[in-house]
Amino acid sequence: MKLSMLLWLTTLMPQPVANQACLATTVYLEARSQSTDGQMAVAEVAMRRRERGQWGNTVCNVVMAPHQFATTTTPGSFQIDNLDSFHKAWEIAGATIHDWELPANKRRLLVPRADHFATASVSPNWSHNKTGITIGDHTFYAVN
Repeated sequence: MKLSMLLWLTTLMPQPVANQACLATTVYLEARSQSTDGQMAVAEVAMRRRERGQWGNTVCNVVMAPHQFATTTTPGSFQIDNLDSFHKAWEIAGATIHDWELPANKRRLLVPRADHFATASVSPNWSHNKTGITIGDHTFYAVN
């Protein structure tokens, strides 16, 4: 399925399915080749932003904010064709959303306070003077 079609479908889905689909798509695009922890850390950043109200108050709003996640920087013609990887991303998205329904002190956090991430081999301007946690190919930062 094309990315543009999947993202359009999320606008028709009821909640909480839409949020899970948006988060799964983000995990798939950002970290499908990463470990389970790496994928969960990407999902955690999106959920933290949603909780803080950064870039939106729903998961879909957060991951669709311009230039924040791969959902807006990947061409709409991109084919989501690895069903095993998407299924894993779907499961991780669901587990992460469930985890964030718990009180803050009961959540399983891999990257506490992290609200940004970048490929470990890149050093964006906003990451300077910030300590990061690296999991797989990504480094996670608490910027805000």
